Amino acid sequence: MPRFYQSRREFLQHAGLSAAVLPFLGNLPCLAMSNSQKPKQRLVIVFSPNGVVKKTFWPDEVGDKFQLKETLQPFSGYEDRMLIVKGVSNRIQGDGCNHIRGMGCLLTGIELRPGNIQTANSTGGWANGCSIDQEIKNFLQANPETRTRFGSLEFGVLIPDRADPFTRLVYSGPNQPVTPIDNPYEMFARLYGQVKDRENLHSIFDDLQEDLKKVRSLIPAEDRRLLDEQAAHVRDIEKALQQDQSIELNHPVPELELGIKEENINMPRLTRMNIDLIVNSLMADFARIATLQLTFSVSRLKMPWLGIEGDHHTLSHEPDKNEDAQVALTKMNKWFAEQVAHLVRKLDETPEPGGTGAMLDHTTVIWTNELGTGNTHSMDDIPFVMIGGNLGFKMGRSLKFDRVPHNRLLMSLAHGFGHHIERFGNPDYCGDGPLVLS
Repeated sequence: MPRFYQSRREFLQHAGLSAAVLPFLGNLPCLAMSNSQKPKQRLVIVFSPNGVVKKTFWPDEVGDKFQLKETLQPFSGYEDRMLIVKGVSNRIQGDGCNHIRGMGCLLTGIELRPGNIQTANSTGGWANGCSIDQEIKNFLQANPETRTRFGSLEFGVLIPDRADPFTRLVYSGPNQPVTPIDNPYEMFARLYGQVKDRENLHSIFDDLQEDLKKVRSLIPAEDRRLLDEQAAHVRDIEKALQQDQSIELNHPVPELELGIKEENINMPRLTRMNIDLIVNSLMADFARIATLQLTFSVSRLKMPWLGIEGDHHTLSHEPDKNEDAQVALTKMNKWFAEQVAHLVRKLDETPEPGGTGAMLDHTTVIWTNELGTGNTHSMDDIPFVMIGGNLGFKMGRSLKFDRVPHNRLLMSLAHGFGHHIERFGNPDYCGDGPLVLS
């Protein structure tokens, strides 16, 4: 390459390539903007609902010497890269029951607007502000150095078709919920272009082959490796999706939609497919902010693959003295933890494109919940488990605060990205500034 190009589009114009190849050039150092040498920072927020079992979740110890309880055991080996934050409370009041306030206020830190969504004892509407992931996304998108194709990506698993505050985690602004994409085929099409016929999914790269060959001949050898790795990774996902679409039918029926159906029993497969897409989209630098919403508040998800008959929400309402329910809930939350740990491991096993270390070194993964405990509907001790790095937090610790407003934690995330906001959400809960995690 004779020089660094000021933009990837300039490179395309110079080489006579089509815009279709642009997504595959996102991480090639030789095509980076001349002033964009700062290491990437990424954030992935994973949500699961209905609270946790405190005695099997929170470590007893405070500080850098702590033992993981049963629910968090899937993170074993990552203790030195974890930050377990207890004592953070959603103090937001107003309309709606704790389930929808827990959901709608979790990332926004502000009250729900009045609405007609009926809950157990009141009504409520959408949140009255944007969520912290979108606040950070807007900050990154405003800077040419950190701007990406999508800015943020919102993934979901088994999200119902209805739209209400129980089912929406992300907000682009007041009264503006963002619908997560819970169909991995739809997300794949969004990331890599519209596919007219799913039977042609295996050939999605065919029209790009000539351009990719041209790119390989125009970039340094070290960048060819990155380009080939990214294309191979996407090809693997494509093959997996194609395999999952192969349905054998022994009787004549009208044309059926191919693919893994969005059904409870397919939750494990759908979750892993979404995780693969998250890792790939971050690797391709399509976005640096992502959310993964595993079902929704008051979800009645069942986990027969764990040998559990009851549904998640009903079990979460059982009293603490019901040991069978406590054991089942612990198993269910441990399963959620296993999915987050799978994401963490994939990021840790993937070299940072165009940089040093692994992708996890440049990504903070947060696992959270709308409630502290399900049977009390408490919004104290909201779970915030962080794994990864590059936000300036001192990892490898178990922390315990005294009912600090979760607005302060949300502010800390923004500050970690260099976005030094003085308030977020309801300003009444921001007076002491961002929570000190460094």
